[in-house]
Amino acid sequence: MLTSLQNSLVKQIRKLHSTKERHKQQLFLLEGTHLLEEACAVNYPLDTLCCTEKWQMAHPQLWDNACSRSHRSEIVSEDVLAAMATTVQPDGVVAIAKRSEQQTQVPFTGLVLAVETLQDPGNLGTMIRTAAAAGASGLWLNSDSVDLDNPKVLRASAGQWFRLNMAVSEDLRTTVAQSQQAGMQVVATMPSANLTYWEVDWRKPSLILLGNEGAGLSADLAAMANTQVKIPLSPGVESLNVAIAAALMLYEAQRQKIYS
Repeated sequence: MLTSLQNSLVKQIRKLHSTKERHKQQLFLLEGTHLLEEACAVNYPLDTLCCTEKWQMAHPQLWDNACSRSHRSEIVSEDVLAAMATTVQPDGVVAIAKRSEQQTQVPFTGLVLAVETLQDPGNLGTMIRTAAAAGASGLWLNSDSVDLDNPKVLRASAGQWFRLNMAVSEDLRTTVAQSQQAGMQVVATMPSANLTYWEVDWRKPSLILLGNEGAGLSADLAAMANTQVKIPLSPGVESLNVAIAAALMLYEAQRQKIYS
């Protein structure tokens, strides 16, 4: 059992709390029983698995399953586990995995989100969870946004991080142009738009453009859209949370496909 906070593995995992170190080590952190269950359910390869003795005894089958996908597994003390985790009250298990495994190709078909300069990991995780629930094909994120593998993003996604096609676009304008060349309509959310979001024919392959929490969508990206839509707001309300805006359009698209 690992009991020393000075152990090299403990120090390595603690470093993964920072974006810089995740990029440097090309590893990211998985925390908690539910995320581990989801990773195992999709056969996601793990690098290292750490848990407390109490957790191992409570989850013997999951432990065996996860160990079979890990290069290394360790039983650690409660104090060591707490030092490894980013959460205040970790539930007893932490794993690390390679960042490169997450890079998948997002297809230019169906319903896809493209998000510019998103900063809040909770918003991104919620969008991932909602997109997966609504049957979206995937999500593009530009490189100025919060990391896809930020620990808070994974937790907010409630495990759906492993089930949605996601990729980072180095140039979102190029990605938008490619989606149009593939026959997708590009829909941008703009408060000045004439159309409301339910007036769009979402049965067509669609790319939904969403912007930064504070500044919204940049003018050059908004200008590339085939259609601009608004979400009606009551007087005195300036805007909606970006994850809520995404959810409204994702589920309107699903409604149209089912009932039209």
